[in-house]
Amino acid sequence: MRAVLSLTSLLTVATGTAIFADNWPHWRGPSHNGVSTETGLPVTWGATCVAEGAASGSATAGAAIGASAAPQGRGGGREGRPLTPFVCANLKTENVSWKLPLPAYSGSTPIIWGDTIFLNVATGANNGALELWSVDRRKQTVSWKRPLADSNHMERKQNMSSPSPVTDGRHVWVMTGVGTLQAFDFAGKEIWSRNVQTDYGRFGLNWGYASSPLLKDNAVYVQVLHGMKTDDPSYLLKIDAATGKTLWHVERLTEAVSESPDSYTTPAWAEISGRPELIITGGDVVSGHNPATGAEYWRADVLNPQRGRNYRIVASPTVVGDLVIAPTRENPMVAIRPGGNGDVAGSHVAWTFAQGPDVPTPVSDGKLLYIVRDRGVAFALDAKTGAVVYGPERLPSGTYSASPILADGKIYVTTEEEGITTVYRAGPKFEVLASNRLADDCSPYCLSTVAISEGQIFMRTASFLWAIGERRK
Repeated sequence: MRAVLSLTSLLTVATGTAIFADNWPHWRGPSHNGVSTETGLPVTWGATCVAEGAASGSATAGAAIGASAAPQGRGGGREGRPLTPFVCANLKTENVSWKLPLPAYSGSTPIIWGDTIFLNVATGANNGALELWSVDRRKQTVSWKRPLADSNHMERKQNMSSPSPVTDGRHVWVMTGVGTLQAFDFAGKEIWSRNVQTDYGRFGLNWGYASSPLLKDNAVYVQVLHGMKTDDPSYLLKIDAATGKTLWHVERLTEAVSESPDSYTTPAWAEISGRPELIITGGDVVSGHNPATGAEYWRADVLNPQRGRNYRIVASPTVVGDLVIAPTRENPMVAIRPGGNGDVAGSHVAWTFAQGPDVPTPVSDGKLLYIVRDRGVAFALDAKTGAVVYGPERLPSGTYSASPILADGKIYVTTEEEGITTVYRAGPKFEVLASNRLADDCSPYCLSTVAISEGQIFMRTASFLWAIGERRK
């Protein structure tokens, strides 16, 4: 670990206190659950390429920009394909406040606090460097860039910029798929730096490392759940946010085999009867841990009942009331009551659902649980009982890797290949309000979940960071 700046003041940062809804400090938002309390958000927007001397949307005019931005346009797919340049010289937009060019696609979500937007950036889709960018929201320009690693590469469909940063409003922490974990202040001064792979061994996930860190109570929690390409054990870390020092390191045991130990999820946080729990899913198991020590309170070996060899988990756990919703590779999605001790597989499972998501993490308003499956099929369930309220309902065709966001009584979710964002009404009746398309010539490929801040929706595609709607004054 490299410490470059003493930061006593960071010990008192308010990472455990309430966070303003106008900020988006974590990939799942201010409450770590994909929900924003903001209202008056945009419903419709778009971008159309109008090239001189060519039909609208033609790719025959304009200079190639960001040629390494994304996997091949339509059907770019999960394995990664040849790269498509951005060629539009004249872009007509609707309800787009501004856009910032980006060098390549990423699975990480924009992180926003006030006038500052943080991006984990790969300078090439399958090569180049990894950088942390700070974007000035007022000026709509990059304030600074800081190097993170020089070893970006593609692992199937993702590159090494997939983990989203986290912030407390004064500092930002960022992880990469090659193991670098660094802390900076808002001026770009490095606080500390370390490499998790150097400290604990190489990652061994089949699709590359992608879990985002969890920031809570002056600590950064990191999970490494792997096994497909390594015999090393999976483990969890609690790291002092101020110094970067390891507070605890615990192995997480699993009997999963082949690819099933691999997990791309992000830890969740639950508090049951005053007892905080760190929630982890992967390796066939849901577990609740003591944040003070890392020790397991409970575990439920319920995520892979058929003992499949490829049951890697992508969609993260989410806490809804007094339940933990734990997706798997579609079947089963499991609702578990936290707060137990020991093996709770036979006592704490509230319900299961056989048509859960693979990649998108569900979202809930507390009453209904909204699910988007990978091929654009939507369900709503009663969050307490798991009963189907509606579904299956069709969204625009395509692959869905971004997770749905709930805000202003609406669900926002984006397709991967074409960056089509569908807005549909939250509630017991399925009703699509809009499907918003960005021009194919803009490399609209999208793995990133949208972020919401001060009346605007921020969408990250292969070629641009888009600010949709006007900022609330």
